Amino acid sequence: MKSSPERTDIREGLGPEVQNPDILDLAPSLPRTVEDTGLNIGMLTDLCLKHLYYRGMASGIEIASNLRLPWSGVVNEVVDFLVEEKWADIRGGKGFGRVSVDFILTERGRTVAREAIARSAYDGPAPIPIAQYNALIKKQGEAFTAVSGDDLIGAFDELVLPPDLMGKFGPAINANRSLFLFGPPGNGKTTIAEIIGAVIPGEVFVPDALEVDGQIIKVFDPICHREVPQDSIDTCIPGGKIDLDTRWHLCRRPAVIAGGELTLETLDLIWNHDSRFYEAPFQVKANGGMLLIDDFGRQRVHPADLLNRWIVPLEKHIDYLTLHTGKKFDVPFDELVVFSTNLDPKDLVDEAFLRRIKYKIPIENPTEEAYREIFARMCEKLLIPYNDSAVSYIMDTYYRRMGIELRACHPRDILTLLRDAARFHKRRAVLSQDLVDQACQSFFVVL
Repeated sequence: MKSSPERTDIREGLGPEVQNPDILDLAPSLPRTVEDTGLNIGMLTDLCLKHLYYRGMASGIEIASNLRLPWSGVVNEVVDFLVEEKWADIRGGKGFGRVSVDFILTERGRTVAREAIARSAYDGPAPIPIAQYNALIKKQGEAFTAVSGDDLIGAFDELVLPPDLMGKFGPAINANRSLFLFGPPGNGKTTIAEIIGAVIPGEVFVPDALEVDGQIIKVFDPICHREVPQDSIDTCIPGGKIDLDTRWHLCRRPAVIAGGELTLETLDLIWNHDSRFYEAPFQVKANGGMLLIDDFGRQRVHPADLLNRWIVPLEKHIDYLTLHTGKKFDVPFDELVVFSTNLDPKDLVDEAFLRRIKYKIPIENPTEEAYREIFARMCEKLLIPYNDSAVSYIMDTYYRRMGIELRACHPRDILTLLRDAARFHKRRAVLSQDLVDQACQSFFVVL
């Protein structure tokens, strides 16, 4: 049902400013000691060793920057330990104080670093302990900001939708549970879901990585997470500065889309045998936002098996993941899950499963009036003069005569083909009968 020829990211229009400044009250504070990080000295030592091993030599400030931890009170303690153990040595410096001194691994230190790399090749910001992550995600969920009717009307302004749909979308979004969009193909279910994901107000904190039982799980993903600029955060703080633990990113609420590639395996931790650390699954990356299961029923896993996997998370808002060591642990499942399908819901799952999906909204074919409105909007977008008589001709000659159902995507597709034909014939794109026929005859196929 989208009326523009190309899909755009609606989140790009949200602006850089913080939408919900109250979220900063939950901002994790910068750790001042090793104990504050929640990590043991062994984990931090391994990270420092690997940083020096990969780079050959690094200053104290460079090591601290890579770990996203302060030098004073944290990283200096770890580096001092390396020097005391004779795993690292000093090699001059570029300024005053140990923070500017260059460090290099000794031969013994290189051996210990290779042992650390054999356990995990992860080299990046220090992870967040799972207990700290779970506590913050729970607090963020309690601070959820409801979407308003005006927000919805503005977000869906470019679509031609039945008025009653706004009254259905709002409660579903604010419930932050599960939503089932179903109906014929080509009527904008995916676009609607993407707009829903974008219209959820506010921000969330997303960690670079998590630590569970000594294992590291990468969470922050630039594809899924859109970070709020630091200067926008500073403007919300009295004095213009926040003492934020920079291992966390303040991001717009994520909107994660999983389609035909979704399998049961991708809903658990993804172990990288080469680097020996984990990638977080879709639902963890989506925490605080929306997870869209697009084309539900066309995955390589049976819908019933997929929903079996979701029963506990959907009802309890808790998910359980398993390390390759066999250890299980729980993580919050704090997101709006949207299922989108072209198939009949009754053919996908039984009544018991449908009952667990709280909101079920059909997205029907457009009425003729709505179709004409979409057609007119598309003409405006493509700079093609609108002619209502031409639309009547299309209705009579193709839809009615050929028994074709109206679809919201058809105006865009027909007009794009018409524009292509006009360009080929070096003519102006207008709704003339010959160009309309050429476009429609190329587009419509009766099966």
